[in-house]
Amino acid sequence: MDAKFTQIHAAADYIGPGAVEVPLYQTEILDIVRRRGVFGQRIKQVPATGHPSRYFEEKAIPSPAASSGFVDPRNIVAPLVSPTRVENSVPLKALVAQINYNLFDMELGQQQSQFAYLQAKDLTDTVDGVLRTHDVALWNGTDTSLSSPTTAQYYGAAAQIANAGNTVTIGSAQSIVDGFKSTVAQMVSNSSFGVRPTAIYANPVLLDLIDREMKSEFNVVLQSKDLGAGFTVKTLSTQAGDLPLIPEWTLPYTGTPGSGSAVLPAYIVTEDLIEYHWLSDPNPRIFQLGVPGSLASQYVVVKFGGLVVKGASYAHYQVLVDR
Repeated sequence: MDAKFTQIHAAADYIGPGAVEVPLYQTEILDIVRRRGVFGQRIKQVPATGHPSRYFEEKAIPSPAASSGFVDPRNIVAPLVSPTRVENSVPLKALVAQINYNLFDMELGQQQSQFAYLQAKDLTDTVDGVLRTHDVALWNGTDTSLSSPTTAQYYGAAAQIANAGNTVTIGSAQSIVDGFKSTVAQMVSNSSFGVRPTAIYANPVLLDLIDREMKSEFNVVLQSKDLGAGFTVKTLSTQAGDLPLIPEWTLPYTGTPGSGSAVLPAYIVTEDLIEYHWLSDPNPRIFQLGVPGSLASQYVVVKFGGLVVKGASYAHYQVLVDR
């Protein structure tokens, strides 16, 4: 046999009297690959005002100090007051991906009629891949400034909250539940801002530790809450009400829980104040490029936008749990 040709024995599963069995496959591809995170689907999506996208934040209302506001009613001298407002901005970032379809391979697949849906699936998966990268970067983007961008990625929500200074650590011997409750109470008691946190995001491993603590220490099973779209989570009773404990796989932790050196972060957030500023469309857009000499079909997926955690220094908190 010429080395350039392959014997049918190499392709057939079985050759025998009255039978030649060749490999066939199911037309559906097993696919439970992780795609979207929860955070990016719950925060506000707003159109950008430009590049950068700008907004104003009021830090204090025009109110007199107690020492000058109260005066002799027969000798009224009004103190001069003014509101405190600051200008902030959000730089827009670009997230792209490209997929090429070779003409020969597509026509071969059509003639075999075994994976007829594959082209559409791969394009949809490319969009999902862009959204997955987007969701991971919403928490973990490597930029370090909204006013002076340092990298091409988002300034992640985790870093925005941590860099604003609102961080508390729950030691390995301290109660996780008590630490969360006291932190929320501290946020709600803020005399300068009307803070009402709406959710707690953490890795599922940390939320499991909370569940176990409630069961072992208080013999209590956390209540559940339906967030819509068939997504049900546990809730924690706090001074801001029952806050959903949202499992977020995009939030990493370090070490091995139980070793004493593991650090598991969680974020108590006011979701209405976290915004994604999009350009043209909040969803990724698909562009088909001209067919080059190779006759390959080229598609580019593009998403423009930026993330801002408004009120990072007072409306949100990072909680680091040592275990």
